[in-house]
Amino acid sequence: MARGTAPELPRPMRADARRNYDRLLAEARASFAAQGADASLEDVARRAEVGIGTLYRHFPNRQALLCAVFQEALTSLLDRSHELAESERPCAALVEWLRALITHAGEYRGLSQALMSASHDASSALSPCSVPLRAAGMRLLVRAQSSGHVRPEASIDDLMQLTNAIALAAEQSPNDPGLADRLLNLTLTGLKPDAATA
Repeated sequence: MARGTAPELPRPMRADARRNYDRLLAEARASFAAQGADASLEDVARRAEVGIGTLYRHFPNRQALLCAVFQEALTSLLDRSHELAESERPCAALVEWLRALITHAGEYRGLSQALMSASHDASSALSPCSVPLRAAGMRLLVRAQSSGHVRPEASIDDLMQLTNAIALAAEQSPNDPGLADRLLNLTLTGLKPDAATA
């Protein structure tokens, strides 16, 4: 490429490649919802009526496929964080967003565990999901801390790990639909500045 020439933009997918991509994503979403994040990728490809090689051309590993499946929820969570950033009750806004994060992380069995792992691995294919979530949560946390309703030492990393852990615990107890909310409420009690310290 000549010096000063703008780099070429990636070419759009051909129509057949786009159809394959969309079918793979739809089947992955259904399989992950029914069987969890460890669902067989071979079955996903078979149900999408493509070979496993086609799946891997679009999604180089399971984490990349999970990230693509989670994009709709990610967009919803990011949009909601922007709306809540204008709230006159910053602590309530943070709580509402954390509750939504737990709900979305619990939609696919195993997703919360994968997100927990990705939070410590910048090279993970799930980073495009976890990094913007962390930034969105950080904005809400800082506002809640500035209002004096959340301990100044609370970190977004801790909150992200706690919410994923709560989603994971709820996933392991499907017969207790109120568990996630109870655990979140216990966590939030510890976030208050006047809570007893260990």
